[in-house]
Amino acid sequence: MTDGVNRQIAIPALLADHKDMLIVTGLAGSAKDIGALTQDADNTFTMAGAMGGATAMGLGLALAQPDRKVVVVTGDGELLMNLSSLATVAVAKAPNLSIVCVDNGHYQETGDQASHTSQGVDMAAIAAGSGIKTCRSVTTMEEVEDARKLLAGANDTCFIHLRIDRTPPPVFRREMDAAVVKTRFRRAVLGVN
Repeated sequence: MTDGVNRQIAIPALLADHKDMLIVTGLAGSAKDIGALTQDADNTFTMAGAMGGATAMGLGLALAQPDRKVVVVTGDGELLMNLSSLATVAVAKAPNLSIVCVDNGHYQETGDQASHTSQGVDMAAIAAGSGIKTCRSVTTMEEVEDARKLLAGANDTCFIHLRIDRTPPPVFRREMDAAVVKTRFRRAVLGVN
């Protein structure tokens, strides 16, 4: 696995248009990345304690809200817990769903153990092999801008494999009360204040 890009620079650039999206995150690093970027805005649902569930939740949301852009931002470790969700995403063909796998090759939150991606498992190849037609691997900042345009304008399910270096996620104290997160996200989904 290549070193990749700095997550604290690449993720804000990749999701520059985040205010018009409904965002579901995986655990730990990706939740901190998005929490810091959006300042825990109503349009973000940051997961806690449900490792492996972000992609399936994002798919359900995309199917229920076909007129809204839904983006799942999850880590390599979290996605490895539920690879079968990529096959379900491919079969469902939700054109408003995008998945960003933030891959540092480690289970950073639980002790920095090497994940399978550090041993050669290619998440973009798995997504493509599952049937997701639009897949990109991003390893440089030049590729981040192309991926941003793809996310913003995609009319088909897309998968972005964002390879990052070992830079930690931003320090951000996100809301951990699941009832509060659910209530504010529900407001964003329903368009009420």
